[in-house]
Amino acid sequence: MSAPGAPSPRELTGDDLLVLRALGLGDLLAGVPALRGLRRAFPDRRLVLAAPAGTGGLLLRRGVVDEVLVTAGLGPLDAKGSGHLAVDLHGNGPASRDPLAATGPADLLGFGTDGYEGPVWVRDEHEVARWCRLVSAWGAQCGPEDLRLRPRAAVPAAGPVVVHPGAAFASRRWPVDRWAAVVAELTGAGHQVHVTGTADEAGLGAALAAAGAVDRCGALDLEGLTDLVGSARLVLSGDTGTAHVATALGVPSVLLFGPTPPHWWGPAIDPDRHAVLWHGDPAATDYVGDPHGADVDPTLARITVGEVLAAAAPFLAA
Repeated sequence: MSAPGAPSPRELTGDDLLVLRALGLGDLLAGVPALRGLRRAFPDRRLVLAAPAGTGGLLLRRGVVDEVLVTAGLGPLDAKGSGHLAVDLHGNGPASRDPLAATGPADLLGFGTDGYEGPVWVRDEHEVARWCRLVSAWGAQCGPEDLRLRPRAAVPAAGPVVVHPGAAFASRRWPVDRWAAVVAELTGAGHQVHVTGTADEAGLGAALAAAGAVDRCGALDLEGLTDLVGSARLVLSGDTGTAHVATALGVPSVLLFGPTPPHWWGPAIDPDRHAVLWHGDPAATDYVGDPHGADVDPTLARITVGEVLAAAAPFLAA
């Protein structure tokens, strides 16, 4: 029961398709192909996405979904009903399945887990392929091309270079002194460099501003970040949400991978526009470091300033 004066739970009906993906920017963008597949498979249903307000709103404004049920992380969903369909596009366990089941759907799709049937979860699989494979169980058709948030366009010759040095965890942050060395080389060559990040990453912004970049840390909301990336000539980033924005917009990028391999989370389209740097063992398909670690991942630390500049050079020359 809702508290007195609180909004009533969203009433779901047979016209609704409820999808849970209460994740961050990069994770949510990787789920866009599956969302578009569901849209094709159920064109008469209202696609309701349970996700954070910011990232969910980004997809709502671009017509990927019809409605956002604001959801911060996992927990009870503020919705109930009957006759609706539900899809667990969030994870592989009771923590994400049970909140969906509690809304009373007529049918619920998710990977097989305790108490629930479904397709088998495959650990060594690209994130885009994983969720497309799941929704194909309901006849949905989708693929990497569905990642696009706009048609592929020519790269602007006069656009800025966007550098995104931060990440949610230290294991995915390339050392800031190396980023500063990259920025100094680029600005010295006449390129305009903008550094992006959250307000909490002001120290990174200040360090790169000292090397010649324009500090935009904490100054951009999600739409502002998307607009800046969309205007860029090149994006330099670790394995972050900003990297996924570049992929979705067809903007060239140089991406630095460490704890997780790029064949799980790297760009799935436009290979000519994305250079991926990774020093893991391609033969060790089960390789994974700690993406939530407190120290820079050794694989990421092996990437040198020279490698980043060499990878960026062809894009900047073009």
